[in-house]
Amino acid sequence: MSIPVWLCLPFAGILLCIALFPIINPKFWEKFQPVIVAFWSLLVFVLFSVVFGVSDSFETTLDCLVNDYLTFIVLLFGLYCVSGNISFEGDLAGSPRVNVMLLILGIFLSSMIGTTGSSMLMVRPVIKMNSWRKRRSHIMVFFIFLISNMGGCLTPIGDPPLLMGFMRGVPFFWSLKLLPILLFNMVLLLTVFYFLDKRNYRKDIAEGRKPNISKPGTQLKLAGLHNIIFLIMIVAAVILSGVLPSLPAFLDAEGSVRGIRIYKDVVLTFPAMIECGIILLAAWLSFKTTSVQIRRKNHFTWGAIKEVAVLFIGIFITMQPALLLLKSLGPTLGITTPVQMFWATGSLSSFLDNTPTYLVFLTTAGTLGAHAGLATSVGVIPLKVLEAVSCGAVFMGAITYIGNAPNFMVKSISDENGVQMPSFFGYMKESFCYLVPVLLLDTLVFFL
Repeated sequence: MSIPVWLCLPFAGILLCIALFPIINPKFWEKFQPVIVAFWSLLVFVLFSVVFGVSDSFETTLDCLVNDYLTFIVLLFGLYCVSGNISFEGDLAGSPRVNVMLLILGIFLSSMIGTTGSSMLMVRPVIKMNSWRKRRSHIMVFFIFLISNMGGCLTPIGDPPLLMGFMRGVPFFWSLKLLPILLFNMVLLLTVFYFLDKRNYRKDIAEGRKPNISKPGTQLKLAGLHNIIFLIMIVAAVILSGVLPSLPAFLDAEGSVRGIRIYKDVVLTFPAMIECGIILLAAWLSFKTTSVQIRRKNHFTWGAIKEVAVLFIGIFITMQPALLLLKSLGPTLGITTPVQMFWATGSLSSFLDNTPTYLVFLTTAGTLGAHAGLATSVGVIPLKVLEAVSCGAVFMGAITYIGNAPNFMVKSISDENGVQMPSFFGYMKESFCYLVPVLLLDTLVFFL
């Protein structure tokens, strides 16, 4: 299937709307956001139909909704519900040292419960501890860099691209080899963060702002801790989604994953149904067993998840031509070295879904004909190349708000709780100022 480049215009259009409308006319954007998303989604469907026919266009859109968006939004919904039922209270005020400690905790949680799970669990406590401060948007920016993205590089649970690698033969604990790169980045980014936060902290103190506490750091209280059980249920569901498709019981005679055929080759697989069922059950049990008072203390509303659900359905639909174009051109791009793999995978992961982008370049790496490296179902992949593809997909999802699902969720929750987050381009300016220089150092130290 040859994809014309101009079919990617609706994707560019929806990205520009996300970037510009909240700046130009925020009230209009808030009111008509669903209409604008529907317009670009319908436009790409119509244009795709003109080139390939209504049937193929419908199949591509339906496959995107069933096999990509459904599991994405169910996972996000489940984690949003469960994390919203865990409350942190106490006298731990947001200071530079405390914030560094919280970021470190979140980073390592990301590899244990996923970047989305860790982000949803940590975002409210971090906002709450820094609620007395005026200058705090930078805290959430580094939160996105480190917890919502980089922290997920150590296990297949951490970020969906690595789960896809595990499903294609990359050993479960192979990702631990990325620990030196993660530690290198943590030291650099946390050092920059500490001095930046210290400067803003002193400005807040100088203006007379003080945390409303009597004995700093002495009274800490967690409520709704039983929800950790439901969080574990969700993590188990994600792991199952990567393991079940390889089991004989879930494969038909042709080796395809069993499921319910919806239209042509669009199949809602049984592993996906099991994953969604477990996650929704965990969310329901979380609400049934947790006092409404905890959600009130967390200022829990449905606004953030609604916004993400609306925006990302448009992003998922409109980016399909770009993904198909990348899939068809990937092997012919001449990208072979670790440096090229790192930046190609990462740059595209900043705007496209990092999971299919990872798979494109993982498959491309498997066709290089390497004799030494890691044997996978897509071929033998040199270790440095696999490290580059993995780090590019995980790390550079932090460059834009749409690079990784939790990025926009963190932004929405922060906005909802009074943190004035940067605009789309404002955030990119921050990432180019603080994150990209670290990625350039990664290139020189690890991938040359």
